[in-house]
Amino acid sequence: MKTQIKLIFGDITKLEVDAIVNAANSSLMGGGGVDGAIHKAGGPQILAECREIVVRQGRCATGNAVITSGGNLPAKFVIHTVGPIWRGGYNNEPQLLQNAYINSLKLAVENRIETIAFPNISTGVYGYPKDKAAEIAVKTVTDFLSRTEQIQQVHFVCFDQENFDLYQQSGLIQ
Repeated sequence: MKTQIKLIFGDITKLEVDAIVNAANSSLMGGGGVDGAIHKAGGPQILAECREIVVRQGRCATGNAVITSGGNLPAKFVIHTVGPIWRGGYNNEPQLLQNAYINSLKLAVENRIETIAFPNISTGVYGYPKDKAAEIAVKTVTDFLSRTEQIQQVHFVCFDQENFDLYQQSGLIQ
């Protein structure tokens, strides 16, 4: 069965999927943007689990991912990944962003997740150019999905019109 990729304009915290991906910071303690919204909607359980992860393994490095329960969210899990801060594109940012998507998808497969939703990783306060980030996201996810049948549905969830338009223009999403 071919994985469906869908584009959604809206709030990732409202989706009823197996997992949502959080564009986290390395401390995993919540922050602004999608990170803050997920921690707020998910409640204290997510923060408590993030604290346990940090105690066990330290901060989450850029490009890596960890998983917690969904707390009070409709999603069963939250996969927290740290995207790169844009510094002109000369500090391995494209590879680090690609790694954030790949490591999130690997965790999804390991945890038998069939439906997953991604935000626009690194395009907020981290300043990654939205067009470049959209291209990496779609290509990386599409390439990964060509090698697994575990994941049945991927949602790219855009909270702003500019990102939504860029993903729509990629021609790779319904």
